[in-house]
Amino acid sequence: MGLLSRLGLGRSSSRASSRGGGGFRPTGPDSAHLAEFAATRTGVEAYVEPATNVTPTTLVLVAQDGEWTRRRVPDPATARAFARRTGIPVYDVNLTGYPQRMREWTARKRREDGGL
Repeated sequence: MGLLSRLGLGRSSSRASSRGGGGFRPTGPDSAHLAEFAATRTGVEAYVEPATNVTPTTLVLVAQDGEWTRRRVPDPATARAFARRTGIPVYDVNLTGYPQRMREWTARKRREDGGL
C-alpha cells in the first residue's frame, strides 16, 4: 500500500468520489445551485468534466453571456440526466472543449475585479 493510498488520496479514493462518495447528494446544495443557475440564465449549456486523480466528475454550466459555474456530480450519467431534466444541451468537455464565451467572461471578470 502506497503513501497516497494510506492518506486516502490514491486512485481508488478519487474514483469513489466520482461515483458519489464525494459528498454530493442529488437533492443537496450542489444540485440546487445548478438548477437555480440553469433556471435564471439564458442559453445555458452543460459541459461534463471527467473525474481525475485529483478531482471528481464535475458539471460546468455556461450561460449565453459566458457566465459559468462548476459543481461536483456523482458521475457523468448524473450530469447528463440533470441536463435532460432541465432541457439544456450537454457536451463532453474532452470532445468539445470549453466555449470561447466562457474564457472571455472569465477574462472580463478578472479585469473588472482588478486581477491579472
